[in-house]
Amino acid sequence: MTGGSAERVLRTVRELVEPLAATFGRTCEVVLHDYRDPERSVVAVAGDVTGREVGDGMSPIGRRVMQAGDAAATELNYVTRTPDGTLVKSTTIPLFEDDGALFGALCINVDVTALGRAAEALSDIIGARNGETAAPITDFHADLTTVTDRIVAQRERAAGIPARAFDREARLQVMQDLEEVGVFERRGAAGVVAARLGISRAGYYNHLRALRETTADAVSE
Repeated sequence: MTGGSAERVLRTVRELVEPLAATFGRTCEVVLHDYRDPERSVVAVAGDVTGREVGDGMSPIGRRVMQAGDAAATELNYVTRTPDGTLVKSTTIPLFEDDGALFGALCINVDVTALGRAAEALSDIIGARNGETAAPITDFHADLTTVTDRIVAQRERAAGIPARAFDREARLQVMQDLEEVGVFERRGAAGVVAARLGISRAGYYNHLRALRETTADAVSE
């Protein structure tokens, strides 16, 4: 990447952050990301929907966009739910350098919780709620430990036993969940995940290798 064109694009887009948020009002948040520093990707924020702050790291959504690389495309109007229950409708616009290399994204998040409740009330009245799917939960600004704890706790509740009592298959299921939200790409993941699962670092790397070998085999079939 040339770097210079990225800085130029960031300067231009940064000027849009406040006006965009102001246009949509207090239920809107606009977040500018620079993916060149994934652990501190947020470089500008206006509004408060997900609680993002300058210096925060990427969310699982951002990591998915970054993994797409130069093939990343704008994601329009997808809906997620924060851990506290806020229903968020979002659009993510990838940012590219002059040579086509992905380096960041502009994200627009709108709190549609009130609209969602109104829609649910109307659906109850007209009986049109059959077959609906719940919005996935996204930790927009949670740190590595918080994300790991949440995912492991979900598996613990489902199994009815603590993670330290999980067998190998159950641990691999947890690690699959963690892989899907980009935990293993974050600095310090080995220590945090190993401690939470009650395994050694060597065990962590053995499980991770087995998980990725299984994934590779599934893709090749």
